Amino acid sequence: MAMTDKHHCREIITKAICGKGRKFSTVTHTVTPPHNPTSILGAWIINHQYEAVRAGDGIEVIGTYDINIWYSYDKNTQTDVAKETLSYVDLVPLSYLDPKHRASTEEVSAEATQEPNCVEANVSSNGTSVSIRVEREFAVEMVAETKVCVKVCPNGCGDLDDKDYDFGGEDSDFEDLDPDLLDEEL
Repeated sequence: MAMTDKHHCREIITKAICGKGRKFSTVTHTVTPPHNPTSILGAWIINHQYEAVRAGDGIEVIGTYDINIWYSYDKNTQTDVAKETLSYVDLVPLSYLDPKHRASTEEVSAEATQEPNCVEANVSSNGTSVSIRVEREFAVEMVAETKVCVKVCPNGCGDLDDKDYDFGGEDSDFEDLDPDLLDEEL
């Protein structure tokens, strides 16, 4: 940025998104029901809970969920539901990181962009357990204090205060906008 006699820059400390990342993962769990399963009738994941913590070059998402497997046994003559609580740790690398942020002010968060979901469940080859494939995805953010540089006029805004700016829009131009679309990330 070229500097002139009339303008100079000022550094401002502000909170900003200083790190972002996203990670999709597929994991396989093995659950051993009380009876040897004959077939799988359904598999669901419920009670998903998680938190985000800063770790190394990324953000760890630490969580738990319950796997419920509805299965038949005794040559498809009986059914039961096997329940198991599983825990996980996903390290989400930061694909963007502002190197000038103040580390002591970091606040991290995670959002499950794809809740854990069972995409496949099969009786294991030995016939005593169930193999479950789960997909999940998280987007993470780190907010921290950082410096930004702004151009300032040392004598104030002067003639800018008295001007009436017309940005070419009328209030009626926004009547047909869908408010749900305004919150989406581009």
